[in-house]
Amino acid sequence: MNRSRRAPILVGIDTGGTFTDLVAIIGNEIRVHKVLSTPADPADAVIRGLHEMLADARPESVTYSSTVATNALLEKKGARVALFTNAGFEDLIEIGRQNRDDLYALAPSRPEPLVTRAMRFGVAERTLFDGSIVKSLSRAELARIRRLAARSGAEAFALCLLHSYANPKGEESIARALTPLGKPLSVSHRILAEYREYERFSSAVVNAYVAPRMSSHLKNLETRLGGAHLRVMQSNGSAIGTELARAEPVRTILSGPAAGVIGAASLARAFGTDRFITFDMGGTSTDVSLFDRRARIRTLSHPDGYAVRTPVIDIHTVGAGGGSIARIDAGGSLRVGPDSAGADPGPACYGRGELCTVTDADLVAGRLVAANFLGGQMKLHPDRAARAVSRVAREMKTNSLTAARGIIRVVNANMERAIRVITVERGFDPRDFALLAFGGAGPMHACELALDLGIRRIVMPRNPGLLCAWGASSAPLGREYSLTVRATNPSYRNLLARAAGLIRRARAELAAEGARAIRHELWADMRYRGQSYELEIPLAPQFIADFHSTHRRTFGHSNSDAAVEVVNIRVRAVGGESIAKAKRIARQTGKPTPISSGRVLVDGRERTVPIYDRDTFGAGARVRGPVIVVELSSTAYVSPEFDLRVDDFGNLQLEATR
Repeated sequence: MNRSRRAPILVGIDTGGTFTDLVAIIGNEIRVHKVLSTPADPADAVIRGLHEMLADARPESVTYSSTVATNALLEKKGARVALFTNAGFEDLIEIGRQNRDDLYALAPSRPEPLVTRAMRFGVAERTLFDGSIVKSLSRAELARIRRLAARSGAEAFALCLLHSYANPKGEESIARALTPLGKPLSVSHRILAEYREYERFSSAVVNAYVAPRMSSHLKNLETRLGGAHLRVMQSNGSAIGTELARAEPVRTILSGPAAGVIGAASLARAFGTDRFITFDMGGTSTDVSLFDRRARIRTLSHPDGYAVRTPVIDIHTVGAGGGSIARIDAGGSLRVGPDSAGADPGPACYGRGELCTVTDADLVAGRLVAANFLGGQMKLHPDRAARAVSRVAREMKTNSLTAARGIIRVVNANMERAIRVITVERGFDPRDFALLAFGGAGPMHACELALDLGIRRIVMPRNPGLLCAWGASSAPLGREYSLTVRATNPSYRNLLARAAGLIRRARAELAAEGARAIRHELWADMRYRGQSYELEIPLAPQFIADFHSTHRRTFGHSNSDAAVEVVNIRVRAVGGESIAKAKRIARQTGKPTPISSGRVLVDGRERTVPIYDRDTFGAGARVRGPVIVVELSSTAYVSPEFDLRVDDFGNLQLEATR
């Protein structure tokens, strides 16, 4: 007898500062859900959301973008770390680089080191740049290191020796000595096998700082998931298993924003757009990224000022979200963010907070519809929002509508500057790209932001407030490994031979996690000999010619006669095909009918504007702004300058008409 087999349940989850978003794929069915985040224990919101969305059904696989490592770093709630490094280099992580983020600051500030001076221990070992060892670790020295570690009271250890990328023997010896202590170990050459000791040391220290909290959280979540296979998003847009995520959580620092870019890319391919700016405005922050035929990857980031050299999607984040707090500063100017009301207490209109936020201003301005928030599942309190905005208005000596408009304009200006960082400051014209707006608050602010930037096309995907969770469900398993080679004018064949070990390692690890259809790319970090910065070039037979042309396009000049140095080679490998596919919707029959109307602040004055339910739109539906479009995960405000068209996949395509 043949029995029908239940379709596996595959879930993508994104934990944000305000909401935790869930997307479940069950065969051809897609379910979506949102719950308020639980910052004290993010797993609580995950488990509650799964139960509300799936009842008693259990997911087979969960891909999770987590903010646990990020928050541990930002909130300075990480572990007590002990650092072991070469004697005389204990202060390297504090000395850092001479770079100054603010050239005009008379007294530039730097973040406090994550390891106190008393917890940095020098060891008697020295390896040279070529891997030769001039001073080995003796048995007595290893015993001393173990005694220091045991007495230190540290919750995690960072092992960082000079030139361990060339010869890891010293770090491996210390790791073996400390393993019996049962504490997390962050071994620098395992995390980053590249030269530049400060970035390698800093990455290992950040990893050690967040590892215990991330490990505990993932262990707790795995237990509560009851057997579901848990994967964790990396900052480069691929996923890893929990074993690697616990050992190297530094790979997940920007996992949430990366999931949004991957989700946007998977949808954009369906409707034929490969040049767009992602605009992800959530409750706490806004993340923007440039997608120019592929996601742009960078290998160095500075979360909260700490150097982390791991691959991340090139994302710029600002403290501008729906929960950003509006206030009048000491000079009488209106400020919005970066501090946020978060999920608890949240904006005033959520019923617990008192402070005025962007969400409260949107509600007062009529751009957020209280009756339809979260599909009517969550009650908003317009009276509380009105009181919060009026308090700011009194300080501004104006009325509430003008104050609300000012709050919206200020937060838009903050986000406009963020987009100019990833476009204009990097040689791109934002007018050449579409604006792909998502996040719970993105569609409410996209039109005015696009007008300020000269962008004439906006795409608002289906379920925009859940796109990061959709991206998590779309993410392939992945590995990225690098190696310093420092070779001048090397042959293509020589570099392929040097990369062979990286390729074998990446493919073997992916296969062990069950990945199929594994594919890889090779890249080289290249520069003219004598330069101190590199360009990342695809490693192909013509890689040197490609470097010259890329250098000219990037910096305006090149020199084909100059010696070229390959500093690092890296492999990026992914496995598996995404099952999260955009679905076509039925065609529109007749003219779309609004469900109601509301008073909305448009161009500085109130107007009566039609309100549409997005679920009633069919493919081909057209309306002209100004309109409000409501749905479960977000609300869209379409300004008078745009016409709205619904494409075959249910995305809102906005075109400027003037």
